[in-house]
Amino acid sequence: MTAPELSPGQSARRLLRAADRGYLATRRRKDAEAPDWPYAALVLVAADHDASPLLLISGLAEHTKDIAADDRVALLVDGTAGLDEPLTGARASLLGRLKRTGEPRHRARFLARHPGAAMYADFKDFGFYRLAVERAHLVAGFGRIHWMGADALLDGGDHSALAAVESEIVAHMNQDHAQALALYATKLLGLVPGAWSMTGIDAEGLDLRLGGRTARLDFARRIATADGARAELVRLAKQARAA
Repeated sequence: MTAPELSPGQSARRLLRAADRGYLATRRRKDAEAPDWPYAALVLVAADHDASPLLLISGLAEHTKDIAADDRVALLVDGTAGLDEPLTGARASLLGRLKRTGEPRHRARFLARHPGAAMYADFKDFGFYRLAVERAHLVAGFGRIHWMGADALLDGGDHSALAAVESEIVAHMNQDHAQALALYATKLLGLVPGAWSMTGIDAEGLDLRLGGRTARLDFARRIATADGARAELVRLAKQARAA
């Protein structure tokens, strides 16, 4: 059976959920070097349950100083790595306002995605931020170009039940089902063998990590509860073993 074609919003959301880094563009503040010019910086990215981007940035950084004066930003996520012709690959520019967040879940999801960031996350000059997306521009290859609103990009479902048990599911899979995670990576995603670990799970898929490498495994169906997650993880394990 052929999988249904993804909408532009779903395609952009998959790209965003898979990203572990992006390019953040700000407008230079009035008292900065080169005021009013655009300024771009490389940042680490994680995704909230609805796919809203999460960042950890230093107050000493030029882009953070810019945001204090004007919180309107653009964030480019790039899915073209490894392609012989990069311009045939997907990339998305997200426009919105970058706001400081004290939500514990945002901190937990970011540090699970980027465990190395834990060594500086508690420094006084660092803070977690969530991008309140307003518009997005997807380029999914030649001629496949779409503007969309936040309602099309983000997953607007109820994430509360799954978010409440995410840490338990991740810990259980890493402690008791490491072999299944390795099979997901090697048999379903075609990645190198190794001690892959799960760093997150949401309604549309799960996130894996091996050293400095990250990977995304999308689900065949949307889940919303612990029972739904269990059923999908078992199905994927059976599929991987059969492969």
